[in-house]
Amino acid sequence: MTNNRFINNHTRSPKLSLPRWLQGLALGVVTTVAATVMPVKAAEKIYFSYTPIYESLRIDSLDLFAREGKVNKELGFYFSIGGVDDEEKIKFRAVLNKPAPLNPLLVSRFFNSQLGEALLKRVGNYIRIQGGRNGKYALRAAMVQAAFDSEGLSLINFFRNLPTNMQIDLRKVRKTAQLTEKVVKATKVFSEEIIPKLSEMEAAAAEPVNFDKLPDLRQKGSFGVEQKRWTLTDRSRNRTFYVDVYMPQRLREGGTPVMVISHGLSSRPEEFADDGQYLASHGYVVVMPQHIGSDARQTQAFLKGLSRQVFLTDEFIDRPLDISYVIDQLERRNLREFDGQLILDKVGVFGHSFGGYTALAVAGATIDFDHLEEECRVGRGRINTALLLQCRALELERKTYNFRDDRVVAVIAHNPVNAAIFGPNGLSQIQIPVIVGAGSYDPATPFVWEQLGALTWLTTPNKYLVLQQGQAHVDISQLDGGASELINSVERLTLPEPRLLQESGNATILAFSEVYVANNADYLPFLEASYLIHLSQGQDFKNYLISKASSEKLNQEIEQFIQEENIEKLYREIEGFNREEDF
Repeated sequence: MTNNRFINNHTRSPKLSLPRWLQGLALGVVTTVAATVMPVKAAEKIYFSYTPIYESLRIDSLDLFAREGKVNKELGFYFSIGGVDDEEKIKFRAVLNKPAPLNPLLVSRFFNSQLGEALLKRVGNYIRIQGGRNGKYALRAAMVQAAFDSEGLSLINFFRNLPTNMQIDLRKVRKTAQLTEKVVKATKVFSEEIIPKLSEMEAAAAEPVNFDKLPDLRQKGSFGVEQKRWTLTDRSRNRTFYVDVYMPQRLREGGTPVMVISHGLSSRPEEFADDGQYLASHGYVVVMPQHIGSDARQTQAFLKGLSRQVFLTDEFIDRPLDISYVIDQLERRNLREFDGQLILDKVGVFGHSFGGYTALAVAGATIDFDHLEEECRVGRGRINTALLLQCRALELERKTYNFRDDRVVAVIAHNPVNAAIFGPNGLSQIQIPVIVGAGSYDPATPFVWEQLGALTWLTTPNKYLVLQQGQAHVDISQLDGGASELINSVERLTLPEPRLLQESGNATILAFSEVYVANNADYLPFLEASYLIHLSQGQDFKNYLISKASSEKLNQEIEQFIQEENIEKLYREIEGFNREEDF
């Protein structure tokens, strides 16, 4: 986050804040960035520009401080004008020397991938080679060389391995940091104030319901569950993948509804086993296809050096086609394996993250290349990891893609990757019921960038936005020890119980599916704002639902926030610093 002290001091004297920014910027470079090209010479200085001021700091000064704790005259000057006290000096030295436990081969592979290069180009737009060229190659060289060095990748070792002098334009950095602050503020305002207020207004306007006398949708149903795995081959695409199938031990009378679940990037069907068992226990046949070019196996191939990409660009096309092919297979197997009882002209789709993109695509959302190109310009200043994924779609052939499958009648997109690739025009093409799910702690598909505007862009009359406070894109309890340790190290950070998130999420999925897939109007009360408010009683982290009824008001609140916080002015200022506008 931006240092407020810097912003306040800067209006009096831009030079005063260089030591603060040096710490923040340098730490950001090491933790966010990384040619296996060996530097032919070492950098001597880092330059800081804030027109008309142009200052420099010798890397030797930082190196002396990192190694011996000595503050020479140059560094002492910066410390003195920045008001850095002894305690802060100790902390800064610790930051300089702290190694990042990263596998050097993985550092090299990631930052030589298309996704890694896209990240480097964005950071290199701020940290440039002296003279003004984008610094991505120098940053990569320093990251990789430092990672392979015997001392490992640390902030000071990164600086030692820079192949050339670098310059940082503090105007760009300051404005982008201010924009990031606005995003943090927007996340807090909309997740803790505006959406709760709109949800409570919807609840107050609806007929009261005594949910204590209705079934508890958080519980599993009465159908026993069986699991199978199929291996399918779509010969038209030369694509072989497995499908996990969860089915009730007895089929529903009058026909059995079907749900397809699409996993996210670097994920796999098995991670949604609980969802499959839950829905199958309520009488659904649930099918979960593996998306072979963007699943966990593809990621492992990348990590082992067997592929150069984290995911394949054609996945923007293949993922929705996987869904349609799976439904085709169900039609072929229906009579033989399900006694013809599957309802396959009214199928529901649930997708998470990249699977959210997939669900929205088969629902009718179209890729808006013009909007995507605008959002992907390096100079836009957005710090959004999901945008890097979406910008890969610019590699596709520019044409109209129609992934709409008329057999799909309702979709749930949870933490979807969607805002840049579809935009308002693409999402407006959807004419079937949609739930967009969001988490206020989501760093991968940030709520403000990716889901907040979706309800206002959708034109379908049956549309919902569900917000889970504290939800962080994945189940934190399932993370590896290193990631969990990192999250636990964040001061004052508390997280909701994963079980509670899962239960409330299941209840909403079931209610939506019963109403719009199984055509069961008895579940309409569970799609009211009051139901999630009811489920959230006594919990620190709440779940909220708003519908079309709140869409116009939400749009007004978004526009008001943009105006009051001068967001458009910030964009213009940031883009004014970037005349080359490269991609």
